[in-house]
This record gives sequence, structure tokens and C-alpha cells, in this order.
Amino acid sequence: MNASMIGLDIAKSVFQVHGVDAGGEVVVRRKLRRSQMKPFFSKLAPCVVALEACGTGHYWARELEALGHEARLVPPAYAKAYVKRGKNDAVDAAAICEAASRPSMRLVPVKSVAQQAALTPHRTREMLIKQRTMLINTLRGQMAEFGIIAAKGGDGLKALLAILHDREETRLPELARQVLRELAGAIEALAPRIQRIEKTIRAMARDNPLARRLMTIPGVGPITATAVVASVGDPAAFRNGRHFSAWIGIVAKQHSTAGTPRLGRISKMGDRYLRKLLVLGATSRLRQAKTGDTPLDAWVRKLLEQKKSKRLVTVALANKTARILWAVMATAQPYQPERAAA
Repeated sequence: MNASMIGLDIAKSVFQVHGVDAGGEVVVRRKLRRSQMKPFFSKLAPCVVALEACGTGHYWARELEALGHEARLVPPAYAKAYVKRGKNDAVDAAAICEAASRPSMRLVPVKSVAQQAALTPHRTREMLIKQRTMLINTLRGQMAEFGIIAAKGGDGLKALLAILHDREETRLPELARQVLRELAGAIEALAPRIQRIEKTIRAMARDNPLARRLMTIPGVGPITATAVVASVGDPAAFRNGRHFSAWIGIVAKQHSTAGTPRLGRISKMGDRYLRKLLVLGATSRLRQAKTGDTPLDAWVRKLLEQKKSKRLVTVALANKTARILWAVMATAQPYQPERAAA
């Protein structure tokens, strides 16, 4: 078998191979079990192996590169366009192979083990915060069934917990109190876990020179800085700051035709986690910009004076922060406040 390119549809236990030669003729179609993967590819002559940038995609890309192959990670949304008809593993593998053969196809850089390890605290923290939010909303909803309402935020939660532990509170039946205490215990147990993970992230930021440099940018803290460092292996993969912000999905989405440009809301096509962190940082920075004396603060106030909505200004500031992040990483220079508003 002389395959020049292979499309690989990966899963947990079953993998589909679709290989073509230099002329585009199919030379192999077969299904592999997980235990057959490495023996199969170790016997092949070095070739291009394309797979989707999904769960375990980076792991298998590293394993294939260790065997001498060239691994190409294709974004799933881009590979989907090459699915001809129907949906099964063989069709998906053929679509991945076709997508990776396009000269203009945008590929995902393979993450190293260190990068994925650095993202683990972020993914775990995000999951625990989501669980805590779900538990709090469940507690609020259950207590609202008995007419017990509290304000939003941490103070409201404290008020609900105080009512829950108050034996003299008659609005809450004893059966409901017993069960909701289990819910309250789960909420209280998550707080120290989240704090320990955040402590780990802060330690990571202190030990990384690039993360420390990124934290000098307004609106960028240790969580955002370490997430950017771990997610972006090589800033040179992006042509400029706008390319980087588009990768995050924080630029305007186009729907232009006949030479008439039409810009809508942000695309939200990229890294959701980084986009959320940047918007949260910009929201915090927006409050300080009203009285700040830096050129960036003046730029924010100018937008607000133009009667722009606060949310629009927040997203614009997040977009500018993304471009500044790329500039600091790409040039290896410290943050320059006098150039930030340019």
C-alpha cells in the first residue's frame, strides 16, 4: 500500500482509515480497533495523516508524529463541508482526507503535553464553577417553591443558607430541609476545591515569564494569562493581531455581497473559553476606565461619549486586548501603554 494521505476518524475504541495515493485514488478503507492503531501506522511509509481537532486529537497527532508521519489537525466545522452524503465513520474519514488536501485549509497546531497539562486546571476549574452554579440555581428554585426568595449573588446565597439552617424557620418543611442541606453541603464543598485550583493557576503564572509579561496588560490576570500561554503555542501562527482575535471569535461576522460590506455581531467561532475570559476582563476594566488616565482609558471614554452601549464597548475593549496580547507575545516586548490605543 502506497498512501500519500490518510484521513483518520478517531473515537474511543473504533477508528476508521481512508487512504489515497498521490493521484487521489483510494488505496485503503478499513476499520481499526484501538490496539491496532500503532502497529498499523508503524508499518506504513511516512505520509500525511489528517484527523479532526477533537477529543484525543492532539494525543493521536503526537503519537503519529513519533512514528514518522506528518499529522494535520482539521477543525471539525471545516471538515463537515466535505461530507458528501449521509453520516458514518467511513464518510467522515473520507471528508477529513479531502479537507486536509486543500491547500487553503486552516489547520490546528498540535498541542504539546505541557500545553495540555497547563490547560487541565482551567478545564477543571470551569467544570467545578459550572457545577456550583447548577447547584445554587437548584437550591434557589427549590426554596422558591416555598416562597423563600433571595437576592442574586453571594449575599443572596448566604441568606438562603442561613434560612436553611434556621430551625425556627417554619416556611420550610423538615423533609425539604433535610434534602436541601445535602445540596448546601455540596455547594460549600466546591469552594475550597476551586480556591486550590486557582492557587495552582496563580503559581503557574508566577513561574512563567511570558504570563507575567501578559499580566501587565490591563484586564489580564493570572487566569487569562496562563490560558493564553497554554492555548497559543506559537504566536507566529497568526499573521497579525486581528487574525488572533478572529481565531478567538471576537471580531464582527460578515454577511457581505455585491461589494456591499455588512458587519453583524461577533462571530463566536473560536475559542469560547478565551473569549469569555477576555470579555470578563474587559467588563472589569470598563469600570476603572471611567477615571483612569492611560491612553487606553481615554479610548474607552471616547467610545462611551459616542453613545455606544456598554456591552458594545466591552466587546470592543476585549477585541483590542486580544490584539495587544498577540503583539506582546509576537514581539517579545513588554506592554506599552502609549501604543495601546493606536
